[in-house]
Amino acid sequence: MMTTHLTLALRRHSFHVLLGACAAGLSLPALAQTAVAAAVASAVASATTDMAAAAAPAADDNVPMATVEISSRKTRSSVALSKNEIQKILPGTNPLKALQTLPGVSFQTADPWGNNEQNLSLFVHGFSGQQLGYTMDGVPLGDQQYGNYNGLSPQRAVISENVRSVVLSSGAGDLATASTSNLGGTIETYSSDPLATQGASVQQTVGSHRTSRTFARYDTGVFGDGSSAYFSILHHEARAWDFDARQGGDQFNAKYVNRSEAGKLTLFFNYSDKIEPNEDSTVHVAGETSAPYTRPFLYPDFKAALNYLSPTGATPAADGNNYRNYYSDAQRTDYLAYAKFDANLSDGMTWSNQVYYHKDDGAGVVAGPIGVAGLPGLFSVYYPKQNLKQVFGNSGYAVRTTEYDIKRGGFISTVRKEIGEHQLEAGLWLEQNRSSAYRRWYALDVNNPTSPYDRPSNPLITQYGSEIDNKVVQLHLQDEWRIRPDIALQAGFKSSLQFADGQFPVQPALGAIAGGSTALPVGTINTKKWFLPQVGARWDFTPQDQLYFNIQKNMRQFVTYGGGGASPWSLSSQAAFDLFKRDAKPETALTYEVGVRGSHQLNLGAITAIDGQVNVYHVDFSNRLLQISPTPVISSIIGGNPVLANVGSVRTDGIDIAGTVHFGNNFSFYNALSYNRSQYADNYNNGAALVLTAGKNVPGSPEWLNKFVASATFGDIEVQLTGDYVGKRYATYTNDLSVPSYFLMGLGVSGKLPAMAGWLKNPRWRVNVSNLANREGSLNVVVGAADKTYNTFPIAPRQGFLTLTADF
Repeated sequence: MMTTHLTLALRRHSFHVLLGACAAGLSLPALAQTAVAAAVASAVASATTDMAAAAAPAADDNVPMATVEISSRKTRSSVALSKNEIQKILPGTNPLKALQTLPGVSFQTADPWGNNEQNLSLFVHGFSGQQLGYTMDGVPLGDQQYGNYNGLSPQRAVISENVRSVVLSSGAGDLATASTSNLGGTIETYSSDPLATQGASVQQTVGSHRTSRTFARYDTGVFGDGSSAYFSILHHEARAWDFDARQGGDQFNAKYVNRSEAGKLTLFFNYSDKIEPNEDSTVHVAGETSAPYTRPFLYPDFKAALNYLSPTGATPAADGNNYRNYYSDAQRTDYLAYAKFDANLSDGMTWSNQVYYHKDDGAGVVAGPIGVAGLPGLFSVYYPKQNLKQVFGNSGYAVRTTEYDIKRGGFISTVRKEIGEHQLEAGLWLEQNRSSAYRRWYALDVNNPTSPYDRPSNPLITQYGSEIDNKVVQLHLQDEWRIRPDIALQAGFKSSLQFADGQFPVQPALGAIAGGSTALPVGTINTKKWFLPQVGARWDFTPQDQLYFNIQKNMRQFVTYGGGGASPWSLSSQAAFDLFKRDAKPETALTYEVGVRGSHQLNLGAITAIDGQVNVYHVDFSNRLLQISPTPVISSIIGGNPVLANVGSVRTDGIDIAGTVHFGNNFSFYNALSYNRSQYADNYNNGAALVLTAGKNVPGSPEWLNKFVASATFGDIEVQLTGDYVGKRYATYTNDLSVPSYFLMGLGVSGKLPAMAGWLKNPRWRVNVSNLANREGSLNVVVGAADKTYNTFPIAPRQGFLTLTADF
């Protein structure tokens, strides 16, 4: 059984083990694993791996890990989830969704795996998901915006069952993190290494809404002179819970590792081809009483879709903004590869070099009525005085695509050297990213309707096409000084430089972009911040307890995406772009953290141990960028932002209290309580009036969060009950509207199956139930207006899944 608890490697022998690992020249993942090994050896020696561990542990990954591991090496809050605990939530879950059990994290999405990116919502300490930094084995994954332009999601970068751990550094990340967006912290995903012994594993999940998820992996074991490798495949199929739409696709991973006295060589390849059905959010307005719970698509009932519209292509007046589209989905094909060598240059000195390449071909597709959201005006620009219904295939629907392409490559180099009581580190990250986005419109033929899962061809309109070349340079230097055995001081800085050039080979026609502009902006914007400092310290004031503090300044570089979103290349005129280039400043955050963490064995009757962490933080967030549009709904469909401007600062204060009480080896209870107050410090002008936001809470981010995980074993049966409370969230910038709190529970039960002698090893079963009490309510809140209106996505109903797994 994997006991559910916070493991703190606070004992001094753990610290010395970590330093020894540094001297041996291990990679960062290996260093983290060594710290975990020391921590777990002292706290959970009786634990054993479960079925998820059997699927993907590496030769240096066989040490059992606890539910949440708090690093004692860091001078800030840094918590990790192991592969075992990620898979317990639901086999195949997105590593980001697994973080929802951690303090200070609010995560929501429409599907139980967390794979749907279009309606994903993530807040950490008041920062949105696009203000965090993401990596996989050190490779930058971009800022996770739905409209691809500089990365890919963790679940598309590596098969979930091959994830070794995911680490959240809330508030401040490592200086070495390869990211241009990590204002509010970092999320690092690590893939497992190959097994030391030859073998294969198979895992099959079935369940609600025709779910079928098949995972298989083959490990070569050690061969030659220290080499090992694995190959794994995944096929996923599921139906959306509220309409007939396909979620799924195929993925392939391969990883090769060679260990020698010279160092560690790692080669990794990932292929991912996925389709996710998008969801339409429900529009709410002040005083409304009849907004639908869901807005399901009409696909595949094309006859019903035709009958839904009037003869001229108009939607029912009673539906208002909550009209129904025919279908929508996100299509993504990714290739990701890296090569990394961690060299042992000498005793106490290592040099890590990594090169990577990522290719993405994607499209967001939606088939919707031609008579809504300003589309008649747009189409009349290209087909003046024509029957628009006939132009678009006589169905009353048009197919819109945003077609993405990413070609990016990079290099990461880090040198570490021990000199006496100092651990010096210097690093360099270089990346060139060539991305494009083309907005196109296609006919939906009444006699030959297209499938939502095929890329349409022969566009009637190419509304615009952007090409952006972005180069990033990041440098960092830091020193960790062991002042004495129980005190360490860490200080350093990083430099962040971005050189972006955006062009529009296809410009819109007059009237095809909001604001009446004839041309989207072109040009270069270079931003350089040479000194972003960090200082922190940790003090082992007892063998079981540690005090830490950290102060760090971070910057979020401008978004480099053309035609939409909060990007200067999405402004509706060259004049607006030139003004932004002259006056706008990148967002920055200065984060202060102080905390205490500890782990104690007890003899209080049934209570045998307690461990946990208290983390207090304050953030000064400056130069907040906001899209300001008088018609946010129309602009989102037509494209072009009238204004993108700095609108002031945000002040954040918060506290996380997380801990676990252990009742022997068979029961534990983990709880994390978080309070966060993020408030705007300034009002702003929308061009027509002053918007009173000063003193208002940041919408979408709850003030109160509480999570728990209760685990118990009964013989060969393990039971895990989870709870997730998300408090009230404001839904507008002026806080005139809000959505109520919700509380969801999940259940997981697993056990062993009889082994079949000779060929089947460690067979297990697992049952997972999401939304155990079948609650309803607002899961996500989509904020896009100062007042009077907002959008929501609903809580999905109870769903159940059965997983069978075995090794060969």
